[in-house]
Amino acid sequence: MRKISPWTLWTLNLQVMTSLLAEVAPRIRALRLEIKEFLLLSKLDEHPNPADLARALMTPKPSVTFMVKRMEKVGYLRRELQPDDLRRFRLTLTPSGRSAMESAREIFDQEFGRRLSRLTQAQRVQLMRIFERMAEPIETSVSKH
Repeated sequence: MRKISPWTLWTLNLQVMTSLLAEVAPRIRALRLEIKEFLLLSKLDEHPNPADLARALMTPKPSVTFMVKRMEKVGYLRRELQPDDLRRFRLTLTPSGRSAMESAREIFDQEFGRRLSRLTQAQRVQLMRIFERMAEPIETSVSKH
């Protein structure tokens, strides 16, 4: 059995994601969304504060601000002052924003589903377990020199 390096696995994963993104991008754009904007909308219920959203998306705050302004202009989200802290905004999806986000999610489901259809149900379960395991935080110990 050949040795499989972490780099090889990482690049294969990137290849799968890159090909998926290339496949879905035109259909997502037809919904007046870029991929990053779709991801922003998909995290909005969980992270309604722009700063929290930037952390969750691992995206610079100015980039999130730019996307929020564009999504607000398109009518996909609302920005409201939080009553308990007038310096902070709460972002909420509008009905048309939720519809666009759900349509984009369906596009991803269809295309990723096509790739998953190459696997047996047992392989899908195994893949899910692998992803869940890899998503767990890694315990790190700080060594003192």
